[in-house]
Amino acid sequence: MHPSASVLQRVVTVILGGGRGTRLYPLTERRAKPAVSFGGKYRLIDIPISNSINSGIRKIFVLTQFLSAGLHSHITRTYRMDGFSQGFVEILAAEQTPTRKTWFQGTADAVRHGLRYSARTPHDHVLILSGDQLYRMDFADMLRTHLDSRADVTLAATLVGEENVPRMGILRIDADGRVVGFVEKPESPETRETLAVPEMVRGRLAARPGEKRHLASMGIFLFRRQALYDLLADGKRQDLPREVIPAAFERLKVVFHPFDGYWEDVGTLRTFFEANLDLAGPMPRFDLYDPVNPLFSRYRNLPAAKIQNTHLDRALVAEGAIIEGASLSRVVVGLRSVIRPGATIRNSVLIGNDFYESEEDGGPRRPEIGRNTLIETAVIDKNAVIGEGCVIRDKTGAPDSDHPLYTVRDGITVIRDGTVLPPGTMI
Repeated sequence: MHPSASVLQRVVTVILGGGRGTRLYPLTERRAKPAVSFGGKYRLIDIPISNSINSGIRKIFVLTQFLSAGLHSHITRTYRMDGFSQGFVEILAAEQTPTRKTWFQGTADAVRHGLRYSARTPHDHVLILSGDQLYRMDFADMLRTHLDSRADVTLAATLVGEENVPRMGILRIDADGRVVGFVEKPESPETRETLAVPEMVRGRLAARPGEKRHLASMGIFLFRRQALYDLLADGKRQDLPREVIPAAFERLKVVFHPFDGYWEDVGTLRTFFEANLDLAGPMPRFDLYDPVNPLFSRYRNLPAAKIQNTHLDRALVAEGAIIEGASLSRVVVGLRSVIRPGATIRNSVLIGNDFYESEEDGGPRRPEIGRNTLIETAVIDKNAVIGEGCVIRDKTGAPDSDHPLYTVRDGITVIRDGTVLPPGTMI
């Protein structure tokens, strides 16, 4: 059975939203990583907040630090709990105090700072989430594992195949199913073999023989309140997975909660790009149309998308878009996007626009995809103007590079926020 509502009310969620997000550059050049747009109309921060709300955990703190103004604006405009509940979404920004002259020094330091404020809210457990992952999880199930095991710390984990082990943090599990160690991105075959889940434990996970043999940490942590306070008390540990969790193995009971659904770290440009395009497919791994567990975001009074004389194949189109006489294949089209006749767009993500037209340098500025353009394997960031006849070719296999008007990362061309590509530009 799920924990009761009264038990869930004794849990607070802390979301880490303050990193620089260098792996998502240049989308994080002007915004915090959790503020990056996703799926045409959402922000990455909407995912952990929605999961927490849908799980019945509605006391939520978001820790922020880097380029956080846009993130703060989105959260305050989106998440307003009703007056008949005890729920809230509260921003805890990095700050200097008379006794503290530095900003957050790491994830553990950020949580340590946040505990000063969360202590004002009665709670028994602390759920810590990342702001850059794509998944849908009922945290009440994780809390049940935590309580039934009488654990001090519970780590969400998912079974992964051998090919994914070198890029993830792998848990070491003993024969009783307890977590006794953690190795970040193990490379040698010998080390990977020692981290394989014991057969007895794999049987309880319904793992098929010869397939997924390792448990990867998902970066989702549930702490008994006093255990977390004790681990952070000395002020020396700055990083949560690399310092705090290993310290917990030494003297606390640490268990794992198995998760067998879709989960993706969208902290890199390539994973972000592919996860977005997957949403436009016939059977996306992340279901935006789940009626029971909706993905919440900011409400906007925008008209429905207007599409005329256009060919669409595997396209996700957000409200407010205007598309005329174009051809789109495997494309995500964001809010207020304007696409003019003759445009051909393939395998691309259009983040969308904040406005349809504005005055700039004494003249009008219309963010749009101009006539007769060709765009392949690209991310067009907010408020960009792509001039008539521009060509952006697939850069798969090309080296990473930075140019005044665009950036290439992992074979993906990114047109930066607010960029104006002159007509006829060839990339």
